[in-house]
Amino acid sequence: MSETGERTVESRPALKRAIGPKLLFFFVIGDVLGTGIYALVGSVAGQIGGALWLPFLVAFGVAFLTAFSYLELVGKYPRAAGAALYTQRAFKIPFLTFLVAFAVMSSGITAAGAAARAFAATYLQPFAPWPVLPVAVGFLLVLGLINFRGVAESVKINMVLTGVEISGLVIVIAIGVYAAGSGQGEPSRLLEFDTEDRNLLLSISAATSLAFFAMVGFEDAVNMAEECRDPARIFPRSLLSGLIAAALIYELVALTASLLIPAETLSAARSDALLKVVAVGAPAFPLKVFAGIGLLAVINSALINMMMASRLLYGMANERILPPVFGAVHPTRRTPWVSILFTTAIAVGLVVTAGEDGVRKLGGTTALLLLCVFTGVNIACLVLRREKVEHAHFRAPPGTPVLGAIFCGYLALPVLSGRPASDYAISLALLGVGIVLWGVNRWWIGRPRLARKR
Repeated sequence: MSETGERTVESRPALKRAIGPKLLFFFVIGDVLGTGIYALVGSVAGQIGGALWLPFLVAFGVAFLTAFSYLELVGKYPRAAGAALYTQRAFKIPFLTFLVAFAVMSSGITAAGAAARAFAATYLQPFAPWPVLPVAVGFLLVLGLINFRGVAESVKINMVLTGVEISGLVIVIAIGVYAAGSGQGEPSRLLEFDTEDRNLLLSISAATSLAFFAMVGFEDAVNMAEECRDPARIFPRSLLSGLIAAALIYELVALTASLLIPAETLSAARSDALLKVVAVGAPAFPLKVFAGIGLLAVINSALINMMMASRLLYGMANERILPPVFGAVHPTRRTPWVSILFTTAIAVGLVVTAGEDGVRKLGGTTALLLLCVFTGVNIACLVLRREKVEHAHFRAPPGTPVLGAIFCGYLALPVLSGRPASDYAISLALLGVGIVLWGVNRWWIGRPRLARKR
């Protein structure tokens, strides 16, 4: 039996390999850009002060280190299971594998939930002040239908929406350049740190822990490996270039926001911070145009995260970590329809229970879950270097997996990271659901295990 399981491959239609290097690049940059920068600039400013650019830069450095480990592993094992597959191969502990898989799936769903709340509570309001909760739920249901229609259609929609959301951030950057050139900005704010209640290191750590939500998304690409053409060849350039492009845009937006508006004003604006930047820097610019771009940006972020979550469940079912029903592929659409239905239901539940501060809570939870997963992936990369494969693949530069594990672990620790207790509470609740499902799975089909190699 093959490692993905010949029985599974023979009895079900395979996923369609529809993604080339261009689509993958836009998938990466589209998943990294989005809710994090459009909705959390104000919250990050509240943690760090005027030096808003620094936590985004540090978060990029940590993400970039981890990206090398992902590239080495996806080159060796180009399948949809991602971090859970690497964890199982490295440590061979099925329970740990399941928790990693559930944590990654949960991070995609919490990120989509944050986007749904930002859609309904922030960017839709200038057009229609409708009740937030029903709109957010309806938003997620529509995304589920798009996801079901097919990966090629979903990724092409991602390309269009990525272009739109980049245009919105370019508008912010252009406003910053114009404002700075006309003497509106205050450069001294760029070196202001809010250390009133804690020391400088803790302020930077807390802000970076939240800003890290804006840098996640690159890891989702590995869960699309079975739908890519020649993944070992196209992944390194597409993933790294997408991550660098996103980080450059983030830095320019953060500099613009800090130049034009004091940190306390940004913090008070919360998810409306970029709308306020546009209003202050270019009063004549139609604010509804930028709000419309923001709507499309959070749609894109949510769509890609829901695609990732459903493909992860599909991959885990094929590896016998989850019940086989999650591996069901629709005979005509050729998409994992059961996994799409399941992840959409969980996302709706999170949005309903998150409360008014749902964007920050779900964004912070996403970052925490993925920092824990990234710590394990970096360690797994080191462990799996003892395992050789016959085909050529990317190899991470020396030392990057070690540094990635150290920094990710640091930002996940409760005391050192300075993140609020709610992030840990939501994360533990989600993992608790995972543990219950693990127990049900063992009772129903026996002890889950990965299929053995031939």
